[in-house]
Amino acid sequence: MRTFWVYILRCGDGSYYIGVTGNLEERIAMHKEGLDKNSYTYQRRPVEFVYSEECDTVTDAIRREKQLQGWSRKKKEALIKGDWEKIHDLAMSKKNREKSSGK
Repeated sequence: MRTFWVYILRCGDGSYYIGVTGNLEERIAMHKEGLDKNSYTYQRRPVEFVYSEECDTVTDAIRREKQLQGWSRKKKEALIKGDWEKIHDLAMSKKNREKSSGK
C-alpha cells in the first residue's frame, strides 16, 4: 500500500507552506533546491521541514492539507510543537474558552 504525506515547511520569511506528497524526502529536497520558480516556496527560501503526517490515501492527505491550511498560525504552531492541549483550546469558540477559563 502506498503512503502519502501532509507536510509543513517554515519558509525564510516566517510563513508556513503546507503540501502533500507520496515521497516526502524527495519533495522536501525539491523545495530546498528551488526547482520550481513558480512555487510558493521558491522566493521564500531557505525552507525548514517542521512537521509531517502519514495518510493512507491521497484523498485523506488532500483533505488534511486543506484542513491545516485553514488553521490559524497559532494553531499550526501548536501542531508543530505537538501541543494538543493548546490545539484543543484554540479550536474552541471564544465563548467556550471564556466559560472554561471562568471569565
